[in-house]
Amino acid sequence: MSRVQNVLVGTVRSALGWVPAQWLPGGTPDPLIGRRGEVGRQAARLDGDVKVQGQARFSAEVPLENLCYAALVHGTITRGRITRLDTAKAEAAEGVLLVVTHRNMPRVSGPSLIAITDPTAVGNSSLPILQDDKVHYNGQVVAAVVAETQEQADHAASLIEIDYAAEPAETRFEEAKSGARIIPSLLIERNHLSLGKAERELTRAPHKVDNLYRTQWQNHNAIELHALTVAWGGETLTVHDTTQMIASEAATLAKMFGLKREDVRVLSPFVGGGFGGKGFWDHQVVAVAAARMVGRPLRLQLTREGVYRIVGGRSATEQRVALGADNEGRFTALIHNGYSVMPPYGACPEAYTLGTRSAYRAKSFEILQRHIDMAVVPNTFMRAPGEAIGTFALESAVDELAHELAMDPIELRLRNLPEKHPITGAPFSQHAAAKSWADGAAHFGWERRSATPGARRKGEWRIGMGCGSGSFPYVRMPGAAVRLTIRRDGTATLACSAQEMGMGTSTVLAQQVADRLGVPLDAVVIETGDSDLPAAPMAGGSGQSVSIAGALLAASEKLPAELLRLAGNDSPLAGLRAGEIRLGQEGMASAADPSRHETFRSILARANRDEVSVSATGTPPLEMMKFAMHSTAAMFCELRVSDVTGEIRVDRLLGSFDCGTILNPRTAASQFRGGMIMGLGLALTEETWLDERSGRIMNPTLADYHIPAHLDVPDIEVMWTGIPDPRSPLGARGIGEIGITGVAAAVANAVFNATGKRVRDLPITLDKLL
Repeated sequence: MSRVQNVLVGTVRSALGWVPAQWLPGGTPDPLIGRRGEVGRQAARLDGDVKVQGQARFSAEVPLENLCYAALVHGTITRGRITRLDTAKAEAAEGVLLVVTHRNMPRVSGPSLIAITDPTAVGNSSLPILQDDKVHYNGQVVAAVVAETQEQADHAASLIEIDYAAEPAETRFEEAKSGARIIPSLLIERNHLSLGKAERELTRAPHKVDNLYRTQWQNHNAIELHALTVAWGGETLTVHDTTQMIASEAATLAKMFGLKREDVRVLSPFVGGGFGGKGFWDHQVVAVAAARMVGRPLRLQLTREGVYRIVGGRSATEQRVALGADNEGRFTALIHNGYSVMPPYGACPEAYTLGTRSAYRAKSFEILQRHIDMAVVPNTFMRAPGEAIGTFALESAVDELAHELAMDPIELRLRNLPEKHPITGAPFSQHAAAKSWADGAAHFGWERRSATPGARRKGEWRIGMGCGSGSFPYVRMPGAAVRLTIRRDGTATLACSAQEMGMGTSTVLAQQVADRLGVPLDAVVIETGDSDLPAAPMAGGSGQSVSIAGALLAASEKLPAELLRLAGNDSPLAGLRAGEIRLGQEGMASAADPSRHETFRSILARANRDEVSVSATGTPPLEMMKFAMHSTAAMFCELRVSDVTGEIRVDRLLGSFDCGTILNPRTAASQFRGGMIMGLGLALTEETWLDERSGRIMNPTLADYHIPAHLDVPDIEVMWTGIPDPRSPLGARGIGEIGITGVAAAVANAVFNATGKRVRDLPITLDKLL
C-alpha cells in the first residue's frame, strides 16, 4: 500500500495499453470456451459422500497418540502493560503440563503482513505474539495453558491472575475520525481518485442527493471453529489446520521457527467455511510453540468467543455518497468517500470504494478513503470486503436519486452503465450488466412494483420491492502451480495445495481435467489440501478456481511434448510437434488430421511407463491489468414491513449474475445463494457490539450476534447470463463473493418502497422503522 506500488502498477497498465491483446494471456480464447463437456454440467460434489457419511476429517478431529490440549487467556484492557502475572494456581491444577506467557514464549518474529502483491505473506497483524508484557487491544492473547484434557486446560486458564496498568487508547469511532490517515493505495488500486470537478458539478446539478451511510462492525462466524492439531518430529513440523492459505502458512511457519521450508507440512483437506477469516492469527503461533515446548502433539481450538477476541471481521464505516444528475438522469458527479477502521498494526483496508470506480459513468468523480486508528482487534477480509458495504451506500444513493427524479431505479442505472471503465478508460473484457438487469426484472416481475412508497399493503403489512447492483473484481493470482499426472490405467491426477472450504473446488477441478484431457470424470483424481503439493494460491478474492485453471491450462499445453518423447517412431503421432497436437478422446491426435490418434494408455504401455507427470505454473495475470474485468449482479428483493411491530419479513430474493462461464451450475447456485444469505445478515441482523469505553466486544456468541436462521431466509432464485469472458481461463470469473454485494441495498430500497422511510444505517432493525 505504497506510492511506489501506485507508480509501478500505473506504469505496467500504461505499457500494457500499447501491447496487442493477442500477445497477452487470454489473447487467444481458451479452447474449452463454448465446448460442451464436463465443464458447465451439474456434476455432484466429489466430497459430498464423505461429508454426509461423517468421514471427512477436519483439523480438530485428527487422532494422534499422546495428544494434549491448549486454551488461551485473553487480555481484558484496551491498551497497557501487564504488571502482575500469577500462574501458580494454574500450574498446580490437575493435568496441567505447561503455562505459556511472554516470560517463556520462544522468541519469534512476526509474520509478513498479508499483501495482494506477495503470495507468501499471510499476517493479519504485525503485533508481537507473547513477546512482551504489552497489551494493544481488548482480547489480545496474553497467556496459554496446556493440559491433558480440554476441560483441564480451560479450567486452569481461568485460574491465571493478571493485573494491568492501563494506558490511553482510542476506542470511539467518532472521536478517532479527527486523526484519520490516508493510505496511498487500496490493494493494488490508487486510493484517491479525482476526475473533473465533482464538488462543483454536484453544486450545479439540477438533481442531486448527498447523504451519509453507516455500517457496523461484523464478526466471522464460520460453522467450523478455528482449530489446529500440531505435531513436532525433531526438526520437522506437521500442522493440521483450518486455513485458507495452506502453502503460505507453511512458508511463514518455517520462517518464524527457523526451519527449512521442506520440513514444514500444513494439511487442510477440508475447511468448514472461511469467508476471509481462516487466515493466520496468533493462535497458530502459540500452538506450534507450545507443542514444541511440551514435546507432545497438541490441539488448540478456539471457542466461539475466542474467535471474536482475536480474529478480526468487517470494519465499521461511515460513507458519504453524493450523486448529481442532469434532467435526463445522466450522472454529472459521483462522490464516494468516508471512514473505516484499520489499526496501524493491521493489513486489511475495508476498501468500500473499489466497486464504485467501475459501476457507473459520470462527468466527474471524487473518491477517497480515510482510515481510523482504534485500539481493536485488527479487521480482516470478510466475504466481498469493501464491496459488500460499499454497494449498500452507492446503490442506496442511486435509489434515492431515482426517487428524486421520479424515474424507475432500473432505468436510471441502465442510463448510466459504462461501455468501458469510466475512470481508466480500459475496455471491459466482457460486460453484460444490462442483460442481467433485463433478465432479472422480467423474471422477478418488477412491473408490479409501485412507484409510490407505501402504496401496497395487505392487512398490517406494507409491501415493497427494491433492487441494487453488485460488483466484484476478477482476480487471477500469480504463481499458482499444479502437477498433472497421466497413468497407464487411464486415470489422471491433478495435485496442488488448494483449499476445499465447501465451495466445490475439487469437483470443478475434476471437471476441468476431464475436459482438458478428454477422459471420463470418474477417471480423474484430485489431490489438494497439502503444502507438500505444488503451491496453489490462498482461497480468497474469488480467485482460487480461475488461478488454478490457468495453471492447469499451462500444464495441459506442456503435456504433449512429454508424451511425444515417449511415443516413439511406431506411434501414429510420429513426426508431429507438440504445437500440432490436440488432447482429447483419452489421448492425443493431430490437429490437422484427427485420425492420427493414440491413447494415453497405448503411449505409456509402449514406453513401459506407469505414468508421466508435468508441473506448470500459470502465466502472469496480465489480462487483469489491461482489461476491466468484473463480475456483476442485479439484486431484487420483495418484503413486508409490519405497521404494528416494525418487523421485516423478506419474501423473495433474486440474483441475476454476469460472471462469465459457470463451471458447475449446482455448486455455483449454492455459492450465489450463500452469499445472498450473508447479504441478508448484513442488511437486517448482524452487528458486533463494541463497548466504546473499553473496546471490548460485548456479544461474542451466536446467542447475541444474530446471523440469519432458516426462518429468516426466503425463497432465493438465481440466474446468470452464462456469457464467457474471452480473456480468462475457461471464460470464467469469480462467483464466491459477488452474491453478497448489492443485497443490503436491495433490502433497504425495498423497505423504503414499502414504508417511505429511508434507513441509511445498517442493520435495519425494527426500532428504526417504528
